[in-house]
Amino acid sequence: MTKPLNYNKWKKIEVSDDEDDTHPNIDTPSLFRWRHQARVERREQRLEEQKDHEKKHKELLERRKKFNEKLKKLENEKGDVSTLKSEREALEKEELEWKNKDDEIQKQERIRPLDVDDLTHEGKSKTSINKKVTEDRPQNMTEEEQAEYYKKFIDKHRDNVKKYGMFRNYDDTQRFLEEHLELVCEETANYLVVWCIDLEMEEKHSLMEHVSHQTMIMQFILELSKSLKIDPRQCVRPFFQRMKTADEQYKQGFFDELSAFRERVQTRAKQKLADAIKEYEEEERQKRLGPGGLDPVEVMESLPKELQECFESRDVAKLQEVLSKMPREEASQHLDRCIKSGLWVPNAKDAAGDGEDEEEAENAAASEPTSDEKVTEDVGKLNVGQ
Repeated sequence: MTKPLNYNKWKKIEVSDDEDDTHPNIDTPSLFRWRHQARVERREQRLEEQKDHEKKHKELLERRKKFNEKLKKLENEKGDVSTLKSEREALEKEELEWKNKDDEIQKQERIRPLDVDDLTHEGKSKTSINKKVTEDRPQNMTEEEQAEYYKKFIDKHRDNVKKYGMFRNYDDTQRFLEEHLELVCEETANYLVVWCIDLEMEEKHSLMEHVSHQTMIMQFILELSKSLKIDPRQCVRPFFQRMKTADEQYKQGFFDELSAFRERVQTRAKQKLADAIKEYEEEERQKRLGPGGLDPVEVMESLPKELQECFESRDVAKLQEVLSKMPREEASQHLDRCIKSGLWVPNAKDAAGDGEDEEEAENAAASEPTSDEKVTEDVGKLNVGQ
């Protein structure tokens, strides 16, 4: 069984607040409330500024539209477009100022440290989960129900899960997951893990390493949702925001877990291959078992070298000679094991219904065998190489 990933060290995600650093004489609960209030006020101020910024953008778009209409009208009427020069310059200046401010806002948003509120709220947008399209995963399922749910989920979403596994950059991955939020679940992660193991068993090492990266993204999103106790679909944007900013400690943790995961995949793939080989060998062994339940290969390897040579050369006369020279009990034991493994088939000539063989058998039966010849009483055919 694959060792479960341990993300405990990421449950306390580094945030911009130093809430553990308090003086013993300070009322800690009050300090936390003040800090939380300060965060709320900063957030509200930031959202208000963003709202005004978007409002200004809409106004500029509307003014640009009206200006273009006036310009087009003058051109159609063969009017003097130079009368709009000052209006054009003023509009372009405001548009440039808005663009510069927008770039600055985007830059500040990228480098701004995330606090605990950022992990459960969106700064600029909101992830809306359409439950008519994305059904919630049933809770408290039995093992049989989980297996059935997994099968139905994969049958329905296999193509998209594999498509997700083939993306190569964060932007494309984030966009795809936000368009297919139903994939953000344990079933997708489980399928990707199995896929990685299969790829490693097929010796497609490079492809396994690629898919394993996408697997780890899904695992981190799910672990983030568990630590915050919110729907994993709400953790897609916060995760990628974290990975795309300059949070080196978080990214280092991600790649450390990725490296460990790949090692576990390689170990599991080797184990599965060994198990598959062992299972195949056992199946082949079961097919070889003789009428007495013994493996002819094992029996052959346990025989004295002289008897092995007799079976390999399929020389019945030599076999009889070797057995006659052995102590009767030892010879009987070897012959019994050969019969039970199918190496020696007693009375094979009689079973074949060959008239000539039957006559020879009757002639042989007319004379009483000596004590040494008793061990070859069950003369039949050698079954090696048949």
